[in-house]
This record gives sequence, C-alpha cells and structure tokens, in this order.
Amino acid sequence: MEVSLEGRVALVTGAGPNIGSGIALGLARYGARVACNDVAVDAAAASVRRIERHGGEAMAVVGDVTDEDSVRGYVSEVLEAWGRIDILINNAALLGGRGVLEESVEFWNRAVAVAGTGTFLNTKHVAISMIERGIKGSIVNILSSNAWQGCAGVIAYAFHKGGLANFTRAAAMDLAPYGIRVNSYSPTAPRPDNPELLASLSESGGLRRHFAPPPDRPSWWRDAGKIDVRGNMPMEPSTPTDIGHCVAWLCSDYARLITGCDFVIDGGARAKYWGYTPPEEKAEPLPLIPLYEDETMLGGF
Repeated sequence: MEVSLEGRVALVTGAGPNIGSGIALGLARYGARVACNDVAVDAAAASVRRIERHGGEAMAVVGDVTDEDSVRGYVSEVLEAWGRIDILINNAALLGGRGVLEESVEFWNRAVAVAGTGTFLNTKHVAISMIERGIKGSIVNILSSNAWQGCAGVIAYAFHKGGLANFTRAAAMDLAPYGIRVNSYSPTAPRPDNPELLASLSESGGLRRHFAPPPDRPSWWRDAGKIDVRGNMPMEPSTPTDIGHCVAWLCSDYARLITGCDFVIDGGARAKYWGYTPPEEKAEPLPLIPLYEDETMLGGF
C-alpha cells in the first residue's frame, strides 16, 4: 500500500517545532504542499525550512488561531497561493499549567482559546473553503491521553483536550453530508526527533513549560502526587515521525470512510489498566521508518 497525498494542500496549525513540525514533514513526505501556521514567525519559518531541505513545498502563514480575522487572513493566503485546502491539522495548543486550586483565569482563558476556539475557527473556515470547491477533505485534531484520563496539575489542558474529543465527533456529523471527514489523534508525551529541536533542548534542558508553585501555599495544602510517564508505558514512547505516518494515512483515500474516530499513538499507554506497572525491561518494537533518510534520530529525551 503506497500512501500518496500528491496534488493536495495541507494547513497545519501550531507547526513548530515538535509534533506540528513532524506532522507537517510527514504530510510533505507523502506529497502534499504544506502551509505551516504558528503565532511565532520563527517557528513557522523553521518548519518550512525543514520541509524544503527534504525537497518538499511549503509556505509559512503566521497568525493567531484564536482571532477570526487572523484565521480568515491566513486561510485566504493559502487559497490565493495554491487554490485549495484539502487537509487541516488542528495542532495548536499550550502545554503546561497548574491544578484547579492554583490555575489563573488568564492562563485558563488563553489555553482554552488556543485549543478550543482555534480548532473551531480553523475547522469552520477551512471546511467552508472545501465545500465551496467541492473538496471532500480531511480534518484532524490533536488530543492527548489527558482527554481520556484525569491527571492532577493541568486542569485547563485536561478541560480543552476532553472537549475536543466530542468536538471531533460532533463536527464529523456536521460535515459528513459534504464528504468531509473529521478525526483526532491522541499522543502521550512523544519523544522529540526534530534535529533542530533536539539541539535546542540539549542547551536549554527541557521541552515542557514549567510553572513555579505560588510562594505562600496555605497550611491545608496537600501534595497532588507525581507523574511517571515513561515508567508506565508498555512500549517505548512514540515520536512525531510515528504520528506523521499515521496522520498522513488518515488523510489519504485509504481512510475514506473513517470519520469521528480517535487514533491512539502511545505505545499502549491508554489501554493499560491504571494499577499495572510494566516491567523495566521491554522488547524493542520494530525499527522506526524515518520520514527521510537524513533525518537524525536521537534519543534521551
């Protein structure tokens, strides 16, 4: 089976530098022209450079996914340049946060807006562009294991990821009469594999956005526990490359009747019984199929 996205145009929001960049590269690997959106000019440009280094065609479209005029603007840019949008990947989101007792309304509102409002606005305007052109396209939303399981310390993230799970199903029903499919994918703490990001992480020492606790916690405060993602994975962590292969297939004609579904790319983490801890020694899975031969694959993160 040879997946091909030749002749198709994709728009990826939040396109850099980790999962979004990997998906954008994956779509280009299978033949799509890719518009890389991010609110940061440098992030969008870096994603474009990565695609172009491997012979793909890409363009940067900078804009805030929460602002409707901005969304209309960069959707129009893509349509003016390439005449169509066949694929939309709603990847933009904010990592980090705090628990319900300590989260600020400012961060809550921004996190929910980026993931919730951003996904809504991009889905609305890209879907309209598909319908007007008779395109039976594919829309894919980013979820998380936090959409399906409760985790302390990230209340805003848990809220908007859970909401997007049902947004995906409802939007799939709204758009089914037009032949447009809407699905989602759920990663769990993927290991970065973008060479530029890995180099940056080796200097900065981390990927996630950490929030320092308030200096004066009340006397009744109780610790919320800890998270051990790697130790509780039955298999090894996925990478953006793994996600890119899956999303590319999901946007191809081989998945023509798949809509309203979630694809889990997590090495068995969500399937695992909550009380089960996998053994430390695990068999290696099949070797990763790189998107391009010269993409450096480094571990340790």
